[in-house]
Amino acid sequence: MKKIFLPLVMSGCAMIAACSPETPTEKNNFDDVYASITPEKIAPALKTLASDEFEGRLPTTEGERKTLDYLTKEFKRMGLKPGNGDSYLQEVALMEITADPNMVMTIGDNEFVYKTDMVASSKREQSVVSLENSELVFVGYGVNAPEYDWNDYEGLDVTGKTVVILVNDPGFENPESGKFQSTTMTYYGRWSYKYEEASRQGAAGAIIVHETAPASYGWSVVANSWSGPQYGLVSPDKGASRVAVEGWLTLEAATKVFADAGLDFSAEKAKAMQGPYSKALGQSMTVTVNNTFKASKSYNVLATLPGTEKPDEHVIYTSHWDHLGKDESLEGDQIYNGAHDNATGTAAALVMAEAFTQLTPAPKRSISFLIVTAEEQGLLGSKYYADNPVIPLNKTVANINMDAMNVLGKTKDVAVIGMGKSDLEQELTVAAQRQGRVLAQEDRPEAGYYYRSDHFSFAKAGVPALYAKGGKEPFDEATAKYRKHMKVVVTGCYHQVCDKFRDGWDLSGISQDTQLLMEVGYMVANKEAWPTWSESSEFQRP
Repeated sequence: MKKIFLPLVMSGCAMIAACSPETPTEKNNFDDVYASITPEKIAPALKTLASDEFEGRLPTTEGERKTLDYLTKEFKRMGLKPGNGDSYLQEVALMEITADPNMVMTIGDNEFVYKTDMVASSKREQSVVSLENSELVFVGYGVNAPEYDWNDYEGLDVTGKTVVILVNDPGFENPESGKFQSTTMTYYGRWSYKYEEASRQGAAGAIIVHETAPASYGWSVVANSWSGPQYGLVSPDKGASRVAVEGWLTLEAATKVFADAGLDFSAEKAKAMQGPYSKALGQSMTVTVNNTFKASKSYNVLATLPGTEKPDEHVIYTSHWDHLGKDESLEGDQIYNGAHDNATGTAAALVMAEAFTQLTPAPKRSISFLIVTAEEQGLLGSKYYADNPVIPLNKTVANINMDAMNVLGKTKDVAVIGMGKSDLEQELTVAAQRQGRVLAQEDRPEAGYYYRSDHFSFAKAGVPALYAKGGKEPFDEATAKYRKHMKVVVTGCYHQVCDKFRDGWDLSGISQDTQLLMEVGYMVANKEAWPTWSESSEFQRP
């Protein structure tokens, strides 16, 4: 990781004092409240949210009802106000679409098997969505980016055709080219963008070729995440503006398709890395997606601690409460408990919220906690909120996100996801200095994590958004030993049933980061100036 030291003009304590001066009648108790955030405070909420009783917290299920009841009762007990009028809930209208897994994708003489070789689905509200002999066109990375002088669709008419697309963006495996942002993923590398752009281009289908390194996750994540009930926000056109079929192929299946076309997949990929590239594959695809669909409702949770001087201006903390539910087709354990992702962030939000209520004096601006739904389905809860904000976006000072927090013990560094995007990193540097820590660039910028959690919905709307968590340098030798052991235990558990609460977890890393992010929000809530985006950021306030 690249470590970053920013020039400081005052220590953390001095900055806190400057932000919230003591008065003769009111002593600032920030240090005491800060110290009260401990692993022992975090563990009960984390264990509850990740318990089998909550059934994997899938939206629109009994698991959601239990989760919402728990969160609203906790916020009410703490004394936070309902954030949406007289309610802690914001209704999010979803469309639940489930594809029948009994499907086969035929390309040439090949029949590819669902979840083994491919996954396919449709966002269209139709019982049967079928592509018959849809011509395949390889469109490289499927990117149309004028600012990078790159358009893989230039001169193409893909109407009625199915585009085959590489994952990530052209900079990932060609970092010396100077294209895009080297190995740091841009939004053009995200699967969501690729389907959106294929839809804008008028394609009938869009198939992404999975590769573990550029995707940053294995095929099992694709198979588990893109099968079963899939959710989208309710759209006026009932999904008609989307490609009819969205899917993924394994690398092995794609390599066979290219070979049958007389092409070498690796060679074609190499050409696509050099510049905008497309090529007809001379083959066609047939697949039928049988859908069941229903309109459903899920809910974001919003709770507020009103500010003492500027209550209409808010610092909003986000985390997502949802996970993947359960899969009754599995033998043995069937529940995706989602302990790390994201019972950790939600438990931290609850502990932090209670800490804020104990501050004297209270923050000048309001502090709000937005615990969103359907993050696992494409950031839907936060996207809905950004499109339908309860707190006006021009009164939202900043967003601070907590997702999949550090269960590997305390660290000497703070990993900043999307480093350099806003001056919120100034407050983060001060808060880190109190803990004797330094800021560091995230370990895998090529994975595009800045575009993969709920802060991104705020960023797209122009609100400066921070996502930071524990880094990779262990605090001491004992932590290093624990970290080495626990990595073996949890590796491979992302979006798997083994992501469950473990009594042996060292939660000091979560409490450390919860303290850190609380201090950042506290400083932002009390300082006069609003945070701003950096000039190099792709985001700016409208």
